[in-house]
Amino acid sequence: MRIDRIELFHVAMPLISPWRTAYGEDAVVESVLCRMSSGSVDAWGEACPLAAPCYSPEHATGVFQTAARWMAPRILGQTIDSGADLQQRLSLFKGNPFAKAVLDCTWWNLQARLANQPLHHLLGATRNEVPVGDDYGVADSVDELLTKVGWSVETGFPRIKLKYRPGWDLPMLREVRRAFPDAVLHIDCNSGYTLRDRAMFQTIDELQLAMIEQPLNHDDLVDHATLQRAIQTPVCLDESIASVRHAEQAIALQSCRYVNIKPGRVGGLTNAIRIHDLCQEAGIPCWVGGMLESAVGVGQCIALAMLDNFTYPADIFPSQRYYRDDLSEHAITLTNDGPVPSVRALSRMPEPDPQRLKRMTQQSVVVGDR
Repeated sequence: MRIDRIELFHVAMPLISPWRTAYGEDAVVESVLCRMSSGSVDAWGEACPLAAPCYSPEHATGVFQTAARWMAPRILGQTIDSGADLQQRLSLFKGNPFAKAVLDCTWWNLQARLANQPLHHLLGATRNEVPVGDDYGVADSVDELLTKVGWSVETGFPRIKLKYRPGWDLPMLREVRRAFPDAVLHIDCNSGYTLRDRAMFQTIDELQLAMIEQPLNHDDLVDHATLQRAIQTPVCLDESIASVRHAEQAIALQSCRYVNIKPGRVGGLTNAIRIHDLCQEAGIPCWVGGMLESAVGVGQCIALAMLDNFTYPADIFPSQRYYRDDLSEHAITLTNDGPVPSVRALSRMPEPDPQRLKRMTQQSVVVGDR
């Protein structure tokens, strides 16, 4: 495939209500989209690092500039035959997985369009539907959270994730477990703690959680291995797995028993597939995480989630959960006609609505036209 044209868009998408985590609060989600063309065929992709470098060292303004100035020109006009080929061409640039991901994910969507097949089939998936979980950020009160979790339990979600941070931690978690003794729960710490909090995590063992997601520093593997040896509850790594190499090291160190894979965080779908395969070989189950992407990015996550080793319910949500107007007019929806809420594979990836894209764009560029 020859890449003939690349356009990049830095967008700001207002949320219905702020999303609160251990690293802060987002009322508007900033993301980067790409439209890539080969001849007369084009496709879209997305990587969503958020507005500030709080989830990871990257942020939307920087991703837009890095992709536009350095990475996109390196592949523009080139014939790229595989995701591995694209990653090799971008390997000159250190780190910056979100900037690489916006190009990698768009390449896969374009390849699927040229091959006239659904993206999940091109990725090697055999499933067409997977279960999804439900998530809750930091609420204004425990009572408010209990009401929301109660709705999720009644709706039949197979697991519920709770954001967990200092000041919104063990007392909150105990109340939720007391109210819902049989629910599958896990907590997401977003790097909010250190090994000094080991005793608290040992106490959490009593609450029978499915996992503790990213309890320690965002770039740590060694301390997570120490914590995993000290507790019974499985540790899940998210932020710490920013590359295939990190996954290899985490497996060798026994730093975790689950891995959350987000295409943006790991450098794109090419690396996401490789990490999935490494974890499968090591007997470590995976699940697909989300970054509050528009339907464009969620579509990529849905395709990835169809791979076999994604056995824990995914973080995939209907568009109306977070956005009054999704950037795409092709809203993501869940199906409730089975035993649990699920998402079905898409035959065609969502694309931005032109008017919404224009309204939400902060800056854009056609690479090579400046």
